[in-house]
Amino acid sequence: MKNRLIFCIVIIFCTIGICIGSTTWASEKSLMMATTTSTDNTGLLDYLIPHFIKDTGITLKWTATGTGKALKLGQNCDVDVLLVHAPPAEKKYIAAGFGKDRREVMYNDFVIIGPENDPAGIKGKSISDALTVVKNQQAMFMSRGDDSGTNKKEKLLWKSSGIELPDKEKWYVQTGQGMLATINVTQERKGYTMTDRGTYIKYQSTKDGNATLKVLVDGDSILLNQYSVLTLDPKNCPDAKYDLALKFSDWMASQNAQDLIKNFRLLGKELFIPNAK
Repeated sequence: MKNRLIFCIVIIFCTIGICIGSTTWASEKSLMMATTTSTDNTGLLDYLIPHFIKDTGITLKWTATGTGKALKLGQNCDVDVLLVHAPPAEKKYIAAGFGKDRREVMYNDFVIIGPENDPAGIKGKSISDALTVVKNQQAMFMSRGDDSGTNKKEKLLWKSSGIELPDKEKWYVQTGQGMLATINVTQERKGYTMTDRGTYIKYQSTKDGNATLKVLVDGDSILLNQYSVLTLDPKNCPDAKYDLALKFSDWMASQNAQDLIKNFRLLGKELFIPNAK
């Protein structure tokens, strides 16, 4: 009886040890990522990440926010890896010692969208001329106003057009929301906004291809929208899972992932174009 009791106790402790070990292993094989609303809203991550898990055995969860907030989450060591789209801010981030590796993985472009009847008459103009017309005519313009990668680019475009950044003007509305929400506000207000093309295509798809807002300005080289994976610098975030973050970065640049990105389409259109080096 005594031997049986001892045997049962040993089994219980072994089982507990196995469970703890399994939990630790599962925790070590998981990543938390901060990323932009565009990679989430478009459905790209829902499409990609199951393939990543299958190929690597690493679980990945994410939080979608503006690039500015995503970088802050990394700086505060609240996540393990970043997928963002604001190259100037990313390079400063690394120089400041918060990020370690930056790998370009895909791109699309920014476009100005607005009502089909284009009341301000910006269709086909350069981005600089279009923004000048918007300002001069005080046409309704919706800005995300959230320090996202898109918002950072928009601010740069006003500056490069020689226009002081609008702020409290009645025609300039800062939504403080994500891209899809901002597009919906733009539709309601019959105004203009800047969006990445991938999110615009997603918006189109929710309208069965018959979206009220149309692309009116595109094509300028300054409208390139580059996405990159950033790891966190272990010196700043020693507990971040740097090795697993590198595996995610490597996987995103792999031929398999690049092909998956290329084949991700809505309405027959590519939302992102792979360009890993």
